[in-house]
Amino acid sequence: MPRRRVVKKKEPPADPTYGSVVISQFINSVMRAGKKSTAESIVYGALDLMREKTGTDDVAEVFSQAVSNVKPLLEVKSRRVGGSTYQIPIEVSADRRMSLAMRWIVQFAKNRPEKTMKERLSAELLDCYNNQGNSVKKKEDTHRMAEANKAFAHYRW
Repeated sequence: MPRRRVVKKKEPPADPTYGSVVISQFINSVMRAGKKSTAESIVYGALDLMREKTGTDDVAEVFSQAVSNVKPLLEVKSRRVGGSTYQIPIEVSADRRMSLAMRWIVQFAKNRPEKTMKERLSAELLDCYNNQGNSVKKKEDTHRMAEANKAFAHYRW
């Protein structure tokens, strides 16, 4: 917690193709080693592949629905009480929800068997849109863990 002032959160500018801040944030999460143009070509190529596979023109809506299907509501945090450590369920803030969802999508897209990253990312996003795939499974596992440790919620402070 800063002593002097509250630091304002910086919003990235909307991406020029779709005019969406969420897609701009996703491009930044795909980016490695500062290569933004490479990340843009990967994400835009994946969105073009999604357009071909779904047959819809509004790919930004499909993308936002896929990301919102992965956003977790609860997560567990380790808290040391006395001599033992408890997994305490807490609600996830909106910014952290978004960043966790994007991180999981990119992480599980990298581990897919398709040939190029564009194909992997489009397949993972389509799985997320259909409430399938590893990213949605990760969200469900996180919720299940929080539900199992609901008895320790009174240690939250």
